[in-house]
Amino acid sequence: MSVTPDGCPVDLYLELPAAGEPEVIHGAIPAGAAVLELGCGTGRVTHPLLSLGHPVVAVDESAEMLAHVAGAETVRARIDELQLDRRFPVVVLSSHLVNGPDRQALLAAARRHLAPDGQLLVEWHPPAWFDQVADGSGGQLGDVRIALEDVRRDGDRLSATVAYFLGDRTWKQPFTCENFPLEPALGQAGLKFGRWVTAERDWFSARPSNAG
Repeated sequence: MSVTPDGCPVDLYLELPAAGEPEVIHGAIPAGAAVLELGCGTGRVTHPLLSLGHPVVAVDESAEMLAHVAGAETVRARIDELQLDRRFPVVVLSSHLVNGPDRQALLAAARRHLAPDGQLLVEWHPPAWFDQVADGSGGQLGDVRIALEDVRRDGDRLSATVAYFLGDRTWKQPFTCENFPLEPALGQAGLKFGRWVTAERDWFSARPSNAG
């Protein structure tokens, strides 16, 4: 079984469909706008964005993940080390990556690839999520059942194991995420809050802080 440097099993991610992310992104940006997708995985969001008419530059650290992305320009790189010397009208950071301990490096990478009038779209765990999540939280994504196990809290940091079930196959992946004040983190990266993109406030937009 192929596993990425950050512990993601590739065969699992091939089974996971998009969960509304492409429609959220498409609805928040101009028709046909080019997208820089940070952390694309096997392309579960990339491919629907392409179908919706958006050229995508898809970035991931894992060559095994990128091997499954078709129709997009692919770049193998760590997000925090990305240096394309190009600017994009839209940068996407999904999968709650911004809640990780390295969020400032990720936001800085997104900022240096944003056009002066571009927008960053971010999926995150809002503060309310941290209050509600518990062992057994989860749901269904396509045919895959998802449940959290061993949820542990240490101040603003939450650690757990996410278990995925499909037929007789099971995958388990530990993770750590942090509840953090949004606007100071954006400001430190040279960004400013734009708006809530979803009613649930689990997606927001940001722009360069010097944008008009």
